Amino acid sequence: MSHFPIVSTGAHVTRQVLSDHPDLMVVAFRFEASGAIGALHDHPHVQSTYVESGRFRFTLGDTDQEFGPGDSFVVPSGQTHGCVCLIPGTLVDSFTPRRDDFLKS
Repeated sequence: MSHFPIVSTGAHVTRQVLSDHPDLMVVAFRFEASGAIGALHDHPHVQSTYVESGRFRFTLGDTDQEFGPGDSFVVPSGQTHGCVCLIPGTLVDSFTPRRDDFLKS
């Protein structure tokens, strides 16, 4: 069980750091309602996303793609990305290096 707090990141979306090290961080994002949004953004970290449950439409750069349970993909450093939840569920993201901004909120 994670000792990190659950943080609201928007309507019907929470984030919880599961584990961290200066070189790597694992984070669960829980989407509790269809239509919940992971806002478009970019960051210098390389991100790997695993869809634990639910269904999501992701914007990855200039493309849109749907992902469901068991799917995974990598977001390169600096690529604009975000998602819309189609069926409530959980995304497990890994970041390298870790997201220090997630430890401050």
